[in-house]
Amino acid sequence: MAAPLQHLLNACAFGIMACRRWQCPSRACVRGVRSTAVSVFRFLTAGESHGPALTAIIDGVPAGLDVTAEPINAQLKRRQGGYGRGARQKIESDTVEIVSGIRFGKAMGSPITLVVRNKDWANWGVKMSVEPLPPGTDAPAEITIPRPGHADFTGMMKFDHQDLRNTLERSSARNTATLVAVGAVARLLLAEFGISVASHVVNIGGVIVDADNIDLRTVGAAAEDSPVRVADKDAEARMIAAIDAAKSRGDTLGGTFEIVALGVPIGLGSYAQWDTRLDGKLAQALMSIQAIKGVEVGMGFRAADVPGSQVHDAFFYEGETGDEAARFRRGSNNAGGTEGGISNGEPLVVRAVMKPIATLMKQLPSVNLQTKDQVPAFAERSDVCAVPAASVVGEAMISIVLAQEMCAKFGGDSVREMHVNYNAYQSRIADRTAQARK
Repeated sequence: MAAPLQHLLNACAFGIMACRRWQCPSRACVRGVRSTAVSVFRFLTAGESHGPALTAIIDGVPAGLDVTAEPINAQLKRRQGGYGRGARQKIESDTVEIVSGIRFGKAMGSPITLVVRNKDWANWGVKMSVEPLPPGTDAPAEITIPRPGHADFTGMMKFDHQDLRNTLERSSARNTATLVAVGAVARLLLAEFGISVASHVVNIGGVIVDADNIDLRTVGAAAEDSPVRVADKDAEARMIAAIDAAKSRGDTLGGTFEIVALGVPIGLGSYAQWDTRLDGKLAQALMSIQAIKGVEVGMGFRAADVPGSQVHDAFFYEGETGDEAARFRRGSNNAGGTEGGISNGEPLVVRAVMKPIATLMKQLPSVNLQTKDQVPAFAERSDVCAVPAASVVGEAMISIVLAQEMCAKFGGDSVREMHVNYNAYQSRIADRTAQARK
């Protein structure tokens, strides 16, 4: 196969025009050192809420990336925090075991396996036994009363389960611990290129924060000091009061969180196909989190209420042509960092809406699926409000998508190769920004 065509098929970051002119700065296809497929950051998770452990396997992490348990554990701890959490968080103190893919603190380029043990498994050995129960052992009573708003009913019907325990164990938000662990590895890759991801809560139970004038560079740090992950102390007190009131009623509360990614380069994602758009991938990632019912990017749904002149972000040019410091500037960031499904170099701003948790201590009406009797819904220990924790999970999912996109555009088998590709691309962007054509 001709070298330029092979180079294109390899999805080289430098582009087909440079290759045709034999001006590719890497000349990798000529030297024969570039691999025949771009490294893709992908993962699978497994495990049940009260099973022995939760597990994730990550493939496509470039060799040479610094990976240790400490930063992963730090993210797991953040997920377990937040005002309004239930008793389960007092039992579990999540830590990760890295059982493959890392040697001497560095990724080897092979699959990475992460394991988070469930300490509560010690109390669930019979109810969640992997092997058939020994003769004479009483089987646990089947749970047949679904909770409105939970996966109980749909899971039982889809998979033909008679006991909704088989559904709730995997559908439980307990399984977001693996997503946060994977997201922590993704963060380590993003940090190599100066990309950071943070979040803050902007609404709990109708207590709303005016976030329009918040400094996106500092909002994440401010939220870390708040039990409800909010950067407004007045709103914090009112949110805590609302959570307490809901708990006293046997009710639950939802809310909205905002995620901000800084340092995202121009060019992640594409308009070329429907499933390559960055904003579409971000929305899908957030909607995959339990209880998330809506996502908006930038101005989002508010764009429906105002004319285009108040929505679109005007362009300005700062500096003199030929000056390396020259740059394009936007008058606003209503687009939230994406245009045409591609990152535009502005801060990435995405919001997600979380519905109230479906397990209520003051149960809603339900039906026993075996007897068909009208009865109160099933209930077991649960959170009153998990919006602060969900924002941490949201950070993880956004980090994963960005890591996948960075690997897709600049991917190589090693971090060093990614840096070569990234630096060459950024150099081209800088040259085009500084140079004028008449």
